[in-house]
Amino acid sequence: MSRASCLFQLCQIPSTNLLLRSSKLPRGLYVIPGWKIYPTLYFCKSLQTTTYEVVNGSYVPTTQTKQEKETKDKSLAKLDTVGAFQKLPMVMPSVDILHSALRKAKRVLPTKGIANIAKRERNRGAKQLDALMKELAISLRMYLESFPKKKYLHPYERSLIELTLGDGNYEEVLGKVDALRKKVVSVGKEHASFCAKSLTKREAEERLSEGMKKIEEIFSQDAKVVDDLLHIAKTLRAMPVVDLETPTLCLVGAPNVGKSSLVRTLSTGKPEVCNYPFTTRGILMGHIVLNYQTFQVTDTPGLLKRCDEDRNNLEKLTLAVLSHLPTAILYVHDLTGECGSSPSEQFVIYKEIKERFGDHLWLDVVSKCDLFQNSPVVFITDNDDPGHVELARYRKLGPDGAIHVSVKTEEGLSEMDKISEKSNQENLVIS
Repeated sequence: MSRASCLFQLCQIPSTNLLLRSSKLPRGLYVIPGWKIYPTLYFCKSLQTTTYEVVNGSYVPTTQTKQEKETKDKSLAKLDTVGAFQKLPMVMPSVDILHSALRKAKRVLPTKGIANIAKRERNRGAKQLDALMKELAISLRMYLESFPKKKYLHPYERSLIELTLGDGNYEEVLGKVDALRKKVVSVGKEHASFCAKSLTKREAEERLSEGMKKIEEIFSQDAKVVDDLLHIAKTLRAMPVVDLETPTLCLVGAPNVGKSSLVRTLSTGKPEVCNYPFTTRGILMGHIVLNYQTFQVTDTPGLLKRCDEDRNNLEKLTLAVLSHLPTAILYVHDLTGECGSSPSEQFVIYKEIKERFGDHLWLDVVSKCDLFQNSPVVFITDNDDPGHVELARYRKLGPDGAIHVSVKTEEGLSEMDKISEKSNQENLVIS
């Protein structure tokens, strides 16, 4: 066979893992006179260092580093938008998961064709224990895969998890569920192996019963984590969905200033309205249509005059909305003295929020104006510094340009059309 013939045959082989060895002899190889040496083909998998993709019917080499591949995989897993909570699975109660798995496992039959009674019984026992283990483990694994990792969530949804469930509680429950899954798999495989090694029918039955009880006991001991996961899923699915493509109007202010009343009047949202602070216990959503423009309206818990370290989780929810969502702010002021926060305190809160989130589209509203115009309330604890001109003006009329409204008399509500006009001017489009 000539060298040209050998090369021709090599070209007919589509594999890229072939190495043609020349007829040169390596060192230390001696040839017996009269023998002929032919080129040899060696198969070596480790030599393939190039990947190929088909382009116009041809194989074109492509290079992709390990780091680029990991970055691509992470980008596919990353959730760039909100709404992950609505995709959470329906978690079954732990009792239902266990009973369902037991029923399915007990219906498993031995392999057909086994004549020996002992062999048939140990086969049935091993298969039933394996089935019980898999039914429990698969359910737990499905839940783990369906709950997103917090680091891939939108910052707004990460804040909701931390403030609603507690810092670290989400990851802790998922970790315990995974630990329970591994424990069930380990115990199930161990007892299925014991049952498969039984020598008699009676021994196989005893090991089957023992294995069933042990797996059930292991699952029941830590079943509370499954119920905790059920509670987490229900809590997160109840969170309002914010559409990032729809302009969002966020009502902000001190507790009990009338934010919820405005949401009920202006939008489809129906939050609870009561005459005490922190009526709003979470983020509530509604919708409003003005001049054919649809807005999302968000009612938030009230803010008190204190530093961020001293704020409760309800106040932090409000700050999370303002920090992580591109919203317009409708700041509500109550100067009547009915809300529990004096005008001076509201003024301090207002100036702080205005300074921190002044880049948002902003509109000020003074609520309950029907009461304020008739008999304005003067607080003894108010800062009555005559030199503070801005505060003195605020206590009488509120911020400059504020709209005075009354839900009771519907005064000023028609002026809320300015929301639509200003948002159209500022091109408030959520990106």
